[in-house]
Amino acid sequence: MSNAKSDMNIWGHLGELRKRVFRAVIGFLITTMVCFAFADKIIDYISIPIGGIQQLQSIEVTENMSVFMRVSLLSGFILAFPFILFQVLAFVMPGLTKKEQRWVKLSIPIAGVLYLAGAAFAFYVMVPAAVPFLVSFLGIPTTPRLANYMSFVTNMIFWIGLCFEFPLLAFVLAKINIITAKGLAKQWRIAIVAISVLAAVISPTVDPINMGILMAPLIVLYFISIIFAVIAKRNK
Repeated sequence: MSNAKSDMNIWGHLGELRKRVFRAVIGFLITTMVCFAFADKIIDYISIPIGGIQQLQSIEVTENMSVFMRVSLLSGFILAFPFILFQVLAFVMPGLTKKEQRWVKLSIPIAGVLYLAGAAFAFYVMVPAAVPFLVSFLGIPTTPRLANYMSFVTNMIFWIGLCFEFPLLAFVLAKINIITAKGLAKQWRIAIVAISVLAAVISPTVDPINMGILMAPLIVLYFISIIFAVIAKRNK
């Protein structure tokens, strides 16, 4: 495929990359500013698994503000994720065929749905399962800090949302011949071990219950990734 963009020299590509990064940052800033107006309501909602905002305490002067900013940034990122992904893919699309470009454009809304699904799984399944265990551990009364609790929940939402992008990532890598469905299927044992390690890193505790809650969807996502890799090469 030959066009003006594909014929650009290194400086042209760097200029295009700078433009895409600038647009992604601007989009992220806009969604973050929108989330500023609703950050207090979002914080109240995120506090539901712990029993409400009244169950938390703040002990530092800047703690409330830092939590406000953290929640606004995460919410802004989730809203801007499809647009950011579009800017990334728009940078590489000139080097693709028209058919591959159609697949890339289709992947953008799918990526947004997958990230939202991962974020929802983290908040509605992982957090409610982990919080009671952590708070009641050893039977000692615990009043979590606002910053600690929000950091814990937002980390879970962010990373598990990214993990739910595995199938789409497999599709893209299969399209550019880096991986194959057959190779993924042969390495399923190694994948389960890797998923176990990932679950241990992301999970708030190393107890088998919380790790199992995280591992189960990741294993399912791995096998879904194999299906996506098959689809990517179906017409090859």
